[in-house]
Amino acid sequence: MSSTVRPAVPTRDGGQPRFSRGWQIVAALAVTQTIGYGVLYYAFSVFLTPMAADLQASTTQIAAGLTTSILVAALCAPLVGRLLDTYGGRGLMSAGSVLGTLAVLAWSRVDSLPQLYAVFAAIGVACSMVLYESAFAVIVSWFDGPARARGRANALLALTVVAGFASSIFLPLTGLLVEWHGWRQALVILALVYGVAAIPLHALVVRRRTRTKQKPATGEERAEIVKAATRRRPFWLLVIAFTANGGAAAVMAVLLITYLVHLGHSPVLAATLAGLLGVLSVTGRLLTTGLQRRLPAALIAAAIFALQGVAVLLLPLVGHTVSGAIGCVLGFGLGFGIASITLPHLLLQRYDAAAYASLSGRIAAFSVTDKALAPLGAVALAQAVGYGWVMGAVALACVIAALALVAYHRL
Repeated sequence: MSSTVRPAVPTRDGGQPRFSRGWQIVAALAVTQTIGYGVLYYAFSVFLTPMAADLQASTTQIAAGLTTSILVAALCAPLVGRLLDTYGGRGLMSAGSVLGTLAVLAWSRVDSLPQLYAVFAAIGVACSMVLYESAFAVIVSWFDGPARARGRANALLALTVVAGFASSIFLPLTGLLVEWHGWRQALVILALVYGVAAIPLHALVVRRRTRTKQKPATGEERAEIVKAATRRRPFWLLVIAFTANGGAAAVMAVLLITYLVHLGHSPVLAATLAGLLGVLSVTGRLLTTGLQRRLPAALIAAAIFALQGVAVLLLPLVGHTVSGAIGCVLGFGLGFGIASITLPHLLLQRYDAAAYASLSGRIAAFSVTDKALAPLGAVALAQAVGYGWVMGAVALACVIAALALVAYHRL
């Protein structure tokens, strides 16, 4: 009789199997990422016009607040990565969710542009502590080792698929809150929603897996891994690839509706087509994760980035028709979200997981900065020489990203 009884799974997490605990963490992070991106990032576009009217400022001056947030997040990324590798995500993400909640509450009380920029600098710090890069580091540290590679890929996919609906949820929700309560009270409500969800989930659910067979890497060992990586070509090819693609995606996210209207489409159709990007990003992630089990991840991403370049290059030529615009948006949208799941896969293939967050943070310092500045440069270029040149620049960035990944694979 005793031979049929399964032995208990040894664990240090309250008697639950580690795999079960890992997926509890993934579920918690899926909730906090969805709400975090919705409140700390996507909701801003809804507040842009009412804030400009209330603060008697131009929309450009108000939009500079979001740019400030993104740039500060990029500056903080390397330090946050080192802290994640050293201490794990529980304390850092808990502190970040507290800071994010307080910053959004402070946002609801701003009366001048300097106050707005100071608040968004704080939001940028919070974003670097609680959004994708930190969540990915927590998942990577839990699903560590070759035996857990498939579970890690599925966990990252599940997280990004759920969080991919953040804009679909929070843009209309924020619009209703502003309509019913005004922008200041709407921010108070959103801050409470975020704080009530994120603070306890980060503090009570997020854990760092206890390694029982392998001694954790020391700070000196992690520093050596990072130093060795940053002295070699493969790391910088990843920087080039994901910085170029991130900038291209940011430009299209900002300018696609305006350009489609410029091509002669109605604002409603333009907004509808741009809304496909979120759905297509989920499709692209599912496709990429499935193909990674059969083909090299770098080549998959390179092919999709190249497809994006072709789609953008064709947009000025065939985008005047509805079918042409739909085809180009579909081609670009398939790659819209694949960077978030491809980069962790490539880093873990080549480098030790003990330094994952540090290396990811260094790449984020470049890619996130480009995401903040590229749309501003694209707007200036469009005003100077026209949107056709902007589409050409975006296509070139996609091709550069694809070629960098092909070179990375060959190394």
